[in-house]
Amino acid sequence: MFEKHIYSNRRNALKKQINKGLALFLGNQESAMNYPANTYHFRQDSTFLYFFGLNDPDMAAVIDFESGEEIIFGNDVDIDDIIWMGPQPAVAHKAALCGVEHTRPFNELFDYMGKNKNRPIHFLPPYRGKSAILLEKLTGVKPDEQKKNASVELIKAVVTLRSLKEDVEIEAIENAMEVGWLMHTTGIKMAREGVYEREIAGAMEGVALAHGCVVSFPVILTKNGQTLHNHYHGNRLAKGDLVLVDAGIESPECYCTDHTRTYPVGGAFSSRQKDIYSIVLKAQKEAIEMIKPGIRYRNIHLHASLVMAEGLKTLGLMKGDMKEAVAQGAHAMFFPHGLGHMMGMDVHDMEDLDENYVGYDANTTRSSQFGTAYLRLGKELHERYVLTVEPGLYFIPALISKWKSENMFPQFINYEKTGEYLNFGGIRIEDDVLVTASGYKVFGKPIPKEVDDIEKLMR
Repeated sequence: MFEKHIYSNRRNALKKQINKGLALFLGNQESAMNYPANTYHFRQDSTFLYFFGLNDPDMAAVIDFESGEEIIFGNDVDIDDIIWMGPQPAVAHKAALCGVEHTRPFNELFDYMGKNKNRPIHFLPPYRGKSAILLEKLTGVKPDEQKKNASVELIKAVVTLRSLKEDVEIEAIENAMEVGWLMHTTGIKMAREGVYEREIAGAMEGVALAHGCVVSFPVILTKNGQTLHNHYHGNRLAKGDLVLVDAGIESPECYCTDHTRTYPVGGAFSSRQKDIYSIVLKAQKEAIEMIKPGIRYRNIHLHASLVMAEGLKTLGLMKGDMKEAVAQGAHAMFFPHGLGHMMGMDVHDMEDLDENYVGYDANTTRSSQFGTAYLRLGKELHERYVLTVEPGLYFIPALISKWKSENMFPQFINYEKTGEYLNFGGIRIEDDVLVTASGYKVFGKPIPKEVDDIEKLMR
């Protein structure tokens, strides 16, 4: 938890953006795995954590924008709780840590909301079933109506504040990178013939746990990298396989890392693998070099797409005018996702608030074109944004077959040559970047990504 003035300042900044009604912030509740007493690792709601810093279940808070009053609702533990969990600080003590003076038992929230039902109630769209049910009880808004009735004013205000990372947040992310580096270098060293994917995935998650962290999302580790979010870990690695590993850690302060590396089982890229890998690496390095305040991230995405299209043309996989190919979306058969996303307390930062509010604005709307439509961040970059840069090239047999049967872009795609790569898999390379006043800073100690560096570490 940060010092209390950090949270007070954040709430005061929010009050300057909204002047009517009150905001209701629901903390998360415990989530049962298979019966109520056996729960998943608790994860607090990120926005509740951002404004109040309290990482405990069954809490809520309100901010009255007219009176300025702030209240935290929660229950002190009883003797049964103490028997199982040990002594716990009182809610009033916890509230004082984040600069909130007023607390009430949780059940009083229902009466409080009832007395204020005729005022504007600002709430964020819930993403958990229990929160949606609780929100209905508090506001009368049914779960299937909550997303469209969520406060756009509050969403935009939260996005504005959380997008600009404070010094303490940047430091927390930077500190997390050391564990992320160790996790990925551990995986690179383990990718040997005969090893199962699950052995590497388990060891990598173990690194996070051993350092007081958890993974920031389920580990993606697969020899079938053509499946973008492949969580199956049951394959036995063979010499010559490419292993794609997309993984990150979440620190005790709940700040995330997110890196992807792709490397060859046996320690040496084949010439074909090296050709494709070098194209992706070139695109990633050029994209990072373009990062600075004032540039739209969609323009960087399109530049990376063009670099990869030109590289594929050199190998005979694409043909014709590559600028026109990218403009029409022909490259997306090989690169069907976006270049990156915002990152912070959520690995896809604030995605629960609606990606279109986080990654786009009135000046930059989301594309409807296949591939580019999946770009999570398209708007103009600002100093203190934290984002990922993760281009990739994939050979997805089902997609290739579909486009070929529909005669999609025959002027740009060499389907005969592409057919030689149906068993190739996929390659993605990802790093985390801070937008600075004059450019960028790549977070953390470099995880090897040059061909020679990867092969050296694997040896």
